[in-house]
Amino acid sequence: MALVSTTTVASSSSYHCDPLFPSAARSWCRPRSRGGGRARLSVLSARLSAPSSASASSASAGERDRYSYEVDSLIDRLSNLAPRGSIAKCLETARHRLTLQDFAAVYREFSRRGDWQRSTRLFKYMQRQSWCRPDEHIHAIVIGVLGRQGPALLDKCLEVFHDLPADARTALSYTSLIAAYARNALHEEARALLDQMKAAGVAPTAATYNTVLAACARAADPPVPFHALLGLFAEMRHDASPAVRPDLTTYNTLLAAAAVRALSDQAEMLLRTMLEAGVSPDNTSYRHIVAAFAGAGNLSRVAELFGEMADTGHTPDPSAYLGLMEAHTRIGATAEAVAVLRQMQADGCAPTAATYRVLLDQYGKQGRFDGVRELFREMRTAVPPDTATYNVLFNVFGDGGFFKEVVELFHDMLRTGIEPDMETCEGVLAACGQGGLHEDAREVLEYISKEGMVPTAKAYTGLIEALGHAAKYEEAYVAFNMMTEIGSLPTIETYNSLANVFAKGGLFQEAEAVFSRMTNSAGIQKNKDSFDALIEAYCQGAQLDDAVKAYMEMRKSRFNPDERSLEGVLNAYCIAGVIDESKEQFEEIRSDMTVPSIIAYCMMLSLYARNDRWADAYDLLEEMKSNRDSNTHQVIASMIKGEYDDSSNWQMVEYVLDSSNLEGCDYSLRFFNALLDVLWWFGQKARAERVLEHAINYGLFPELSRDTKLIWSLDVHRMSVGGALVAVSVWLNKLHTRLKAEKDLPQLASVVVLRGKMEKSTVTRGLPIAKVVYSFINDTLSSSFHYPKWNKGRIICLKSQLKKVQAAIDSSNGAATPGFVQMTDSRLPSPGSKIYTREAQVENGSAHATAESLVEEESELLAL
Repeated sequence: MALVSTTTVASSSSYHCDPLFPSAARSWCRPRSRGGGRARLSVLSARLSAPSSASASSASAGERDRYSYEVDSLIDRLSNLAPRGSIAKCLETARHRLTLQDFAAVYREFSRRGDWQRSTRLFKYMQRQSWCRPDEHIHAIVIGVLGRQGPALLDKCLEVFHDLPADARTALSYTSLIAAYARNALHEEARALLDQMKAAGVAPTAATYNTVLAACARAADPPVPFHALLGLFAEMRHDASPAVRPDLTTYNTLLAAAAVRALSDQAEMLLRTMLEAGVSPDNTSYRHIVAAFAGAGNLSRVAELFGEMADTGHTPDPSAYLGLMEAHTRIGATAEAVAVLRQMQADGCAPTAATYRVLLDQYGKQGRFDGVRELFREMRTAVPPDTATYNVLFNVFGDGGFFKEVVELFHDMLRTGIEPDMETCEGVLAACGQGGLHEDAREVLEYISKEGMVPTAKAYTGLIEALGHAAKYEEAYVAFNMMTEIGSLPTIETYNSLANVFAKGGLFQEAEAVFSRMTNSAGIQKNKDSFDALIEAYCQGAQLDDAVKAYMEMRKSRFNPDERSLEGVLNAYCIAGVIDESKEQFEEIRSDMTVPSIIAYCMMLSLYARNDRWADAYDLLEEMKSNRDSNTHQVIASMIKGEYDDSSNWQMVEYVLDSSNLEGCDYSLRFFNALLDVLWWFGQKARAERVLEHAINYGLFPELSRDTKLIWSLDVHRMSVGGALVAVSVWLNKLHTRLKAEKDLPQLASVVVLRGKMEKSTVTRGLPIAKVVYSFINDTLSSSFHYPKWNKGRIICLKSQLKKVQAAIDSSNGAATPGFVQMTDSRLPSPGSKIYTREAQVENGSAHATAESLVEEESELLAL
């Protein structure tokens, strides 16, 4: 365990746990005080500092800029000196212009670098010279430099200490030596040195005691009993010297020891003692007090203590209440955390933005989003929100599925003049990505560029994901290339996001190319999410064997499959129509996840329906209805059976559908596809139409319908087979209505069933969605639609054919037909009914296309 550092031993008149403090910037050229070693102790503290962080290093570089020319030159000459070079020659030209304070500055620079060898050589040279013989100050600095190098150099520390005449030793040199032992976890030796110091008649200072106290408090093997620490504390309190009064560092050290040992009574005693002594607690003090009571399981007593302090005129500062609130939130005690806020306000301590942030985050973790909104409104009347507060809100509402609210809050933030940082923009873009808000994502990226910031990989990942949910493949790929051009290297999350863009539409070749580039060019290996994307791409692209192979490769790579992985394989089996394998996979999901998701149930129900296994389907529906752990399962099962069609019950269905939307577009797309699929195969077309309308209103399938003067288009390439048939049925009925009402027809009516490289392959006609949709449309409209030569992923109807269909509608003399497809709910078939199967078909379903058959034609859509 790390002990007190030499840098902190003498940071003022006391020991500080944090080596970065303002006094470290004082100039070394300041004249020496007449107060002896004790007066110089506070100066030594800053000189012994050796910050390790980047900020500390830059601060030291700034200090070096304030060195005199002679000091800077000497540092450079000594730094470039060969191991056997002459130090005397380095000092020849400046020996009459250098003072001991200048040498102290040199040692300080070497201390910062950890260069104890040059420090030792320079010290030995100075020992031999009369004009620069080291004084106690220099001895103390050198001891500090050596003490930071570990236990191996403690003997050298002793040598330097003993080089100083006994009558010249003051608290300055003793404290430096004690600190060297303390920072190397030798608390017993440090305590012995304190006793030796007293025996020699040298009066310790508060810094000396604090150093020993900290070393003993942090001892772990074995720990020093707390009463021994209190013994040292008592020595300090009863010392007659005013320089040995317990200060804030003393109390914080003891409070930290009490917190580690969960000694709440001792922590309370120390708090009362420090208040009586006129020492005001700081943030560290309160943090240790809260930790002590939290460890003892008595956080409620802290609130009482704060109330007593307020009553006696010692109202704690906001950081005290903040620490107590954080302690409550860590154990999920939200009500108690809110009570602390109310007590804080009653005690007359104004809450800060940080105070509200803790509660906002806690409410969000518990899903209490109305509470988040209400608390934020209260906050705006009490304290102006800052950037960090909005960042918390973006994370809370983004995780909660309120993606549009995140965008609204971002605009509110800009209106109020609060400047977003990159974390803000990343949070907003992440929400846009999950919610498929591609237009808002573009605006945020434009804002980032306008403000002169460089978008990070995380920011671009959000944009790519948002574009993908709108099936904007080319734009997503352009964004991916753009980020590499500006020097923002894609992460594995970025590659996975781009692959997911293609996977949703079944563009498996493009997804493969993304991972090939990731592995071969970027040197990044696939993770579990990568395999999940590949499995989904293969399933949607009807490469079912490859989907199973990707799953097996994931298992061989020692990635543990989660619910999405298992559902991906189940989807492959269900599309292939293999009942036994599907049931086995479903049971694996049940064993791993306790309760299979709605998506898994719908996949199995669709499989049973397509194979006329109605008894199995009804058993599964009853299992869903009797699930007491999930109201969602009960509602969906009842809706499929037609029990929730009335307006009041349908509100429950809408609530479940809305809840799925909060999971984000990725989940919602799979959820609605699975639900539409089962509704179609169960013959529930009217309910399926209502569910599809809900999905469209939410913003799913934005590519579904596009009408211009030249073309009426429907795009179902991201839908399940049943979902595509529902969408085609609704679209054909709208087409029927338009043909009756409009005389100006477009040049083309088109149904998109495939996108990407596969658009140019003739084998696409045999893929499930393409085959089923083509047959359904032509069975409905008597072969009016066909595959064009220029694109095998579209089924089109030319204007001439549309006119024939229109003429047929007009010739019906206004017969009361609502459309081409009757969208009504059929009665559920009885067990044993044969609706979709024929004797000529294989029991487990029809065969599916193989991977080899789909690579018939080579073409390039995206040059990955």
